[in-house]
This record gives sequence, C-alpha cells and structure tokens, in this order.
Amino acid sequence: MSADLELRVMELLSARLCHELAGPIAAVANGVELTEEEDPAFVRSALTLIGTSARTASRRLQFYRFAYGTPPGDGASRNIGRELALKFFENGNVSCDWPESETGRPQEWQRLACSVLALAADALPRGGVATLRGHGDRFVVEAQGEDVRLSPEAQAALAADPAIDHLTHRGVHAYWCARLAAGLQSHITIARPEPRRVRFAVEG
Repeated sequence: MSADLELRVMELLSARLCHELAGPIAAVANGVELTEEEDPAFVRSALTLIGTSARTASRRLQFYRFAYGTPPGDGASRNIGRELALKFFENGNVSCDWPESETGRPQEWQRLACSVLALAADALPRGGVATLRGHGDRFVVEAQGEDVRLSPEAQAALAADPAIDHLTHRGVHAYWCARLAAGLQSHITIARPEPRRVRFAVEG
C-alpha cells in the first residue's frame, strides 16, 4: 500500500469511527442539558438517556478498537470477538447471530469476523440479521433483511485494490476487510445475490 493510500484509508476509517460515536455522544450531551430541568420526571428521563447513550458509545468504541486496532494479548478472552460483536449490535436495528459453539478462533480471525459482520450491517440500511457460520479460517457472514444492498464502492473495494481517487467512505470498510483477509492469506468473495440476502464467504 502506498503512503498516500495508507493516509487516505486512515482518514476515512477515522471519519467512520467519528460518525459511529457522534450520535450517542450527542445524546449524552442532550441528556446533561435535560438534568438542569426542575421537573423530576425530566431528570429521570435525562439520566436514562445519558446511561443508555454512554453504554452505546462505549460498546461501539470497544468494537472498533478491536476491529481497527491490534487484538489484545493471549491473556484476553478467547471469545472476545463474539462478546464485542454481540454488545455492538445490541438494541440496534441489525441483530447479530454468532453462535457460542462457533468460537475459539485465533484473535486475528475474530478481528476479521467482526469487521465482516460490520460490513454485513452496512448492507442492511433498514435492519435485519448479520449471521456468522463456519470454523477457523473458513466462514460465511450473511446479511439478511428487507432491503439488502451493498454499495458499488464496497463491492469494488472487496474485488481489487481501488485507486486512491476511487476510495470513498462507502468503500473504505470493505477495503479494510479485504486487506485484513489478505494479511491472513485469505480472501473474501460475495456469493451470487439473492432476494433479501447477501453472503460474504471468507476462505483461507
């Protein structure tokens, strides 16, 4: 990866992370303002809003720190990827189905699985289910819902290294997934589209 492309990827991933955190952090700020009201009911509502939004921000930050950063050391939970993914999708319009039986992957593979699950969520703008099935270095992540669609930019970023001018916020996460997979001597393919369903196959 060229230095210019690496910088562009960092810029776009940072922008994505800020976008993910902006909503819950703004909600915390709004909740703090409501605590200044004299009505006890307003204050209780404000404290509920602050707590819920703070937890959402924390879950998102922990998930992306794992997906975009360096996996923890061997002392961390062997199933940390699943734990973070389930919390990340909690109470959102996309739910996560990662069975407890399908754990035990090395953390670098868990990191890739989390990243592909987030990619599946991107394909579900109206909500749905992101499902992970498989073992080790071969697994499938499926996005299923009413209005499933993956942007052309994301599809192009998965298929090949895009030129720096063609890499956008819509494709950068897919590009990140492809680079993670390549670093593990693996690749990601998109199965033939079906109504209400897109499958991402990871093969080592």
